[in-house]
Amino acid sequence: MSITRFILLWWLVIFCTGYNAQAQGLMIRNYNVKDGLANATVYAAVQDKDGFIWFATPTGVSKFDGKRFRNYAKKDGLPDNDVVKLAADSQGKLWFFTLNGKLSFYDHTYIHNEDNDASLKFNGRSHYMQYAFEGDARFVYFFNSNNRIVTYNGKSTEYDKRDIETNFLYLLRNGKVYRPLQKAFHVENLHDPTNPTQEIYSVCPYPFDRENADTIRNAPMLMVRNSLYTYTPQKISCFFNGADWGIKDEISNLCIDNDNLWIGTQRALYYIKGFFKGDKKITKLLDNHNITSLLKDRDGNIWITTFGDGVYNIPYKNFYFSYLDNTNGLYSHSIFSICKDKKTDMLLIGQNAGILNTISSTGVTRQFTLDTAGGRNSLLSILPYKENEVLIGTDNGLVLFNTASQKASQLKAVKMLKDVDISPAGKIRIAAKNQVIALDDYVIGDLDMIVTSIASVNDSMYFVGSNNGLFTCTDGTRTLKPATNDSLRKLSIKDLKWVDGYLWIGTSDQGIYVMHGDTVIKHLSSANNLASDICQQLYYDGHQNLYVATNKGVSVINVKEQHIVRNITSNDGLMSDDIRGVYYDDGILYIATSNGLCYFKGDHLPVDTVPPVIYLSNIRYGDSTYLPGDNFVHLYKRKASFEAEFGTIVFDLPELVEYQYNFSGDTTSGWVTTMSNIIPFPDLQPGYYKLMVRARKYKSDWSKPLSLNVNILPQWYQQWWARGILLLAGLLAILVVLRFIVKRIKQAEKRKTEYNRRIAELEAKALTNQMNPHFIFNSLNSVQHLILEKEEKQALNFLADFATLMRQMLNNSRKSYISLEEEIAFLTRYLELEKIRFAHSFTYHFIMEESLKEYTIYIPPMIIQPIVENAIKHGLAPKNSAGYLEIRIEMVDDLLYCSVDDDGIGWDKSNSIKSSRLIKHESTALSVIKERLQIIKSFNGSVGKLEIIDKFKSGFGNKEGTLVEILIPIVKML
Repeated sequence: MSITRFILLWWLVIFCTGYNAQAQGLMIRNYNVKDGLANATVYAAVQDKDGFIWFATPTGVSKFDGKRFRNYAKKDGLPDNDVVKLAADSQGKLWFFTLNGKLSFYDHTYIHNEDNDASLKFNGRSHYMQYAFEGDARFVYFFNSNNRIVTYNGKSTEYDKRDIETNFLYLLRNGKVYRPLQKAFHVENLHDPTNPTQEIYSVCPYPFDRENADTIRNAPMLMVRNSLYTYTPQKISCFFNGADWGIKDEISNLCIDNDNLWIGTQRALYYIKGFFKGDKKITKLLDNHNITSLLKDRDGNIWITTFGDGVYNIPYKNFYFSYLDNTNGLYSHSIFSICKDKKTDMLLIGQNAGILNTISSTGVTRQFTLDTAGGRNSLLSILPYKENEVLIGTDNGLVLFNTASQKASQLKAVKMLKDVDISPAGKIRIAAKNQVIALDDYVIGDLDMIVTSIASVNDSMYFVGSNNGLFTCTDGTRTLKPATNDSLRKLSIKDLKWVDGYLWIGTSDQGIYVMHGDTVIKHLSSANNLASDICQQLYYDGHQNLYVATNKGVSVINVKEQHIVRNITSNDGLMSDDIRGVYYDDGILYIATSNGLCYFKGDHLPVDTVPPVIYLSNIRYGDSTYLPGDNFVHLYKRKASFEAEFGTIVFDLPELVEYQYNFSGDTTSGWVTTMSNIIPFPDLQPGYYKLMVRARKYKSDWSKPLSLNVNILPQWYQQWWARGILLLAGLLAILVVLRFIVKRIKQAEKRKTEYNRRIAELEAKALTNQMNPHFIFNSLNSVQHLILEKEEKQALNFLADFATLMRQMLNNSRKSYISLEEEIAFLTRYLELEKIRFAHSFTYHFIMEESLKEYTIYIPPMIIQPIVENAIKHGLAPKNSAGYLEIRIEMVDDLLYCSVDDDGIGWDKSNSIKSSRLIKHESTALSVIKERLQIIKSFNGSVGKLEIIDKFKSGFGNKEGTLVEILIPIVKML
């Protein structure tokens, strides 16, 4: 909001009809281009149905809510920027009259014109509209500069088709059909040729009786040069003649405000307070201003538009106040003290430079210079003393002023006088800098403190306030004694007031203390709604109210109930919040400020408690601005801020408007209070919201909440189905990645397993090859034995079979697995060779399960041969008789069970007779078999087993021999 300027315009003496009238000061606020007004030249003003004030200017129109101007021009829809008149109909349309004659109106947030509204298409042939009337069925009639009627029916705009003779007075005469949308009309003459029976009365019968006054207020009015007439179909009567009131200029406009009359001319504004009550005092305001229109709004504020000087506004509450300063009779605007002489009804006003202003009961103002020898010499206090006499305390001393003779005499010269008090018997006591003076009696001086105030309890006792606390004194002791209450000894006291046994103490920074006896019974501060903790003066009106003058207004305290009744500040109409003094007389409250004197009826302080009208100005979402509406629906924008801008129509103290909003739609969740009219919501997520906003102005209640439904629609990717698809796609992607990772891990494990398997196979082959030398060594020993026994032929046969066996063994050793048939064939050939070597000292037999013949079974090579070899060599060979060896093969679960059963000497007996070499060999053969089974387990997963049983010791009766059982992992194929 642009800062409004406040000006005081005063006029001392206005000549009118032989009366010498003093003007009442009015506080007038000016709005101009720098405040946002479209142009300093304003032709007209009107208030629309919502309460906005509109101004017509040469560069468009301005809409005003009391704080901000919103300007409209051709770019916003006006048919022309030069708007000369305005009219508001009952349907909420605001009509704009432009010089090009084209019609347009504002309704529902935008301007309707012939380009966007076909009902406004009309060729006015450059004849502009002058006045507007409203009819039934929402018809609007216009009277143009060609004296023709233009009709708007909501569907089209056209000339009136009736073939009738029309003039402006014809429309007024048919007021039931053509209801005027303005109060007053300019006419060149009063003669109506269509109404020959109409009477015209040119003499003004002033004052009026009540009936005439009501007729004037309710009937249309005509302005003819500098006279005003009231119109009825029967007669036209003059009710104001400008010449009789000293107005020589042509009247341009008028306004009726209750019993008051406002007259605008091309040179000044005139105000006649109580005109309809017969009052003849006229006030001239805004001299040398061309007044173009006058408007009284619904709240009672007066709006004055001018040619070249902007818009002036007089707030309604200023009519309750009267103001005095250096512009209307006072020496300066700075007032220090105020008092009224009861007998002569003279008002005395103390100012600086030793100036005393007096205003008599007849309104005559005079100035008296009391003393200027000692510097500024402000008149700090004025107290009633004796009949026709008052005491005036100044910076330089105490003065006695006679109100009858209006002469002043100095009673005592005192430097830096601070306060004066009079006891019930008339004793005068003075507080001055560092001394207390009992006039014509004694002086208590050279005090180590600054004495600021004094208050008499009776004729002998009084209190003294200082910057070092509170003191008491009596005429008998003539010694200042500190207050017995310790809390009062450290106070910086500005003023004291003794009221009905209670001492009221005004401090410079801690508000008000109330003392009864020696006890502080009350402390009032800004925390208790005191206007300010800085108290400058206390004044008691003699009834029940104590007035506290502060630097932020006046606080009124009920002394009986000891609570604050109300505060009066510049927000209520005072000229300033810097209060120097207060005085009350016969219902009128006088308040002296640093910017003038304000007086009014103290019990009738105007308070506007009606809640303000709140409206939605615009909506911003992201980088775009949208027109206001009840609902806002938009697609979600990422990281876009949502802002709702609100306004209120408040013409008095708009800067004090408060807002509260709730975004949940549930007021039980509370309201957020702010002074800003822009409510932001950054990064608003998709969803439905209900924004409720309410406002209140100075001292009013909260308005009815204004609601805005906000629906932020989700983008396609924010829809539930899109999120489901994205979630599913994400899960599938995760599964693909996991599958890929698992596959890589499995491949790595497979490669590792294959690598370990290959190592195991190589180790198994190495172990197989490790067994081959044992067999070869033993076989060669057998050949050697046959040769030594001279059995050459048998030796040759043995070598041939041995060679075949070795070839078979070498082939098998290169394989990880061989078939069971190959293993049995190999073992058979081996046993035949061993029978030869041991001279057929044993027999052998294979027993194989029949079901094994259905499959091809693969087993590790050379895993049974070492067991058979040990059975022959260590079990059967040492036996003195023929031995028997049985090899049984069958399936047990998924393993091949093989048992080698001999009836030799037995495992324990064999171990006891073996040489150490044989033990080592045996241990090596069996350990190799066990290690091979463990390696096979590592890469095949099957668990093999080797067990050696001595039959004699293991419960086989008296049978001797060894049973070796082995479980061999196999590969089975059909």
